[in-house]
Amino acid sequence: MGGIMTTDYAGSGDLTRSLELLWKTKEPPTRGPRPGLDLEQVVAAAVRIADREGLAALSMRKVAAELGVGTMSLYRYVPGKSELLDLMVDHVQGPVADLASRRGEDWRTTLEYIARGSWELYTGHPWLLQVNQSRPLLGPNALGGFDFALAALDGLGLTGRQRVSVLVALDGYVLGVARTYLLQRQVIEQSGVSDEEFWQAQMPYLARAMESGDYPQVAGLDEDSFNASEEYTFDLGLEVLLDGVAALIARKAAG
Repeated sequence: MGGIMTTDYAGSGDLTRSLELLWKTKEPPTRGPRPGLDLEQVVAAAVRIADREGLAALSMRKVAAELGVGTMSLYRYVPGKSELLDLMVDHVQGPVADLASRRGEDWRTTLEYIARGSWELYTGHPWLLQVNQSRPLLGPNALGGFDFALAALDGLGLTGRQRVSVLVALDGYVLGVARTYLLQRQVIEQSGVSDEEFWQAQMPYLARAMESGDYPQVAGLDEDSFNASEEYTFDLGLEVLLDGVAALIARKAAG
């Protein structure tokens, strides 16, 4: 899976070239290294490598090997790894056409759908958490997804600033839970110590701490308080967040 600390950022290469490739404003090469190879195949191969081995393992050489071509031939399609990463981020978000059947649903159903889709995106492509997207490079898939999300909150009395902020909060929630989930998996892989072994080592110390009376709230928790599944934790947090959005909409409706 590789580490998930942020190491790369969107738009770190030639911004203009990345945007040209994302929006297809320049003609593709007239000849490729082999019949049928195109930019989409190059990007898909890069995503497969990042999914399998992590972002640190990604290189133009590995992408070329994945496709069975010479490394230099890839530069006919993309200038380098930085621009390739911009294309990868937009690629994994999927075509906007997939969202057509979901348009017109109520705002809460749509935001739940978006949140679960984001969860699958982050956990299915952990390398995304290594990409700093505080300044996102918006390609057709990313922009289409953003437009779809904004449409879910249209006509509810919210300002543009409020709609954008709600979506930022939603993505921030999903991103945070996904990061915690992936870090838990990563530490088991890297340390070789199971969760059971890790907590068992702490039990004598925690038992004495609870007996001291210094931590009454922790000591008073039910035994199953820390046994929540990832699904339960995610669903409850999402419910609370969307309840807050509902309260905001109600306040706006009440003037």
